[in-house]
Amino acid sequence: MTDPQKQLVAAIDLGTTKVAAAIAEATGDPRQPSAKVLGIGVERTQGVRRGVVRDIEEATRAITKAMSAAQKMAGAEIGTVYIGVAGEHVAGRTSHGMVSVTSDEIRTSDVARVNDMASNISFGRDHELLHAIPLDYLVDQQGGITEPIGMTGSRLEAEVYLVTVLSSVLTNLRKCSERAGFQVGEFVLEPLATSKAVLTSDERELGCAIVELGGGSTNVAVFQHGKIRHTASLLCAGGHVTNDIVHGLQVTQADAERLKERSGAAWEPLVPDTDIIELPGTPGQGARTAQRRVLAHIMHARMQETLEYALDEISKAGYHQQLPAGIILTGGGALAPGIVELAREVFAMPVRVGMPGQGLRGLADSLETPRMAVLAGLLLYGARQELSGAFGTGVRRNRTVEKLVTPVKRWLQDFF
Repeated sequence: MTDPQKQLVAAIDLGTTKVAAAIAEATGDPRQPSAKVLGIGVERTQGVRRGVVRDIEEATRAITKAMSAAQKMAGAEIGTVYIGVAGEHVAGRTSHGMVSVTSDEIRTSDVARVNDMASNISFGRDHELLHAIPLDYLVDQQGGITEPIGMTGSRLEAEVYLVTVLSSVLTNLRKCSERAGFQVGEFVLEPLATSKAVLTSDERELGCAIVELGGGSTNVAVFQHGKIRHTASLLCAGGHVTNDIVHGLQVTQADAERLKERSGAAWEPLVPDTDIIELPGTPGQGARTAQRRVLAHIMHARMQETLEYALDEISKAGYHQQLPAGIILTGGGALAPGIVELAREVFAMPVRVGMPGQGLRGLADSLETPRMAVLAGLLLYGARQELSGAFGTGVRRNRTVEKLVTPVKRWLQDFF
């Protein structure tokens, strides 16, 4: 039986290669939330690719299996989940809003109006708003203000970062979750969730970029002055590395994946010339061997290309050489030996691997890997929402109520 006194949070990370689910108890306070991890479940799947459902039945099966394992381990049943969203269907832009202040000082209602003004733009019939994140406020043209309530002024302006997503993507993700028996409390941008698990407050303030090396896509997110400033998704990812190994060493997809994980390296100079690996035999060839450095050469070339694409994205956004805190690598690709050395060569700035752990207790060791950064972040994001009583405010509901209430809630809770 679930203890009604516990504030439980459940999260699902639907990746290209796996579905990971977790249940935690929200503890602490909204400003410093923590999550006591109670249960985790992981199920391999091919039902989702680059954040888009391509097989509803398969994705539903994987969600059901992963959540069942998490519930069994936690000894609790849940009905609502947080789900991460990422992929090329996600877009971000900065919008400006301006209103006149109607009283002697700026009130919450004024902030809500200016945020609503900045968010009230057309996204097209196929897209909808996922997050509206206030970046900066100006009072009588004086910028750099993060907390305008209580200040005196006649004109209030806001710069808001709007994250939009293809509506059909959310519809299909919600359909899979509901078929598995779980309501979606909120869809959350994956890099935003990840940041809660792997970034320090100093890194967010100084300026850094998260580069998530996933199986189906590489997600890039830039943070500066405490807020997310840019996000993008690149097609070049871990699946391309696996395909290169398939063709380079003449092995199957499954064998290539195993070779990559067990013997691979992202930095070729790291591997001695004398290292030999055994390749899976075939009926016509029998047992085979190859130099491990050949495998490293294949991985080095493709992962360097992936990181260069990420650098191009950061440069196009105007943040090249503007990130003193450097690059934080997450995702399965961040586990490749030598990835930090390769990334330092490509980015020419500090690089580290993002390991979740801050704010996590209980079975936290199961999430302390860059593979689980999104899932850990979703739990911490959900814990904050649960503790602040703002659960599920990211879900679009009645448009009249949404227009009046959502800007206030989003301003109060988004995001750091």
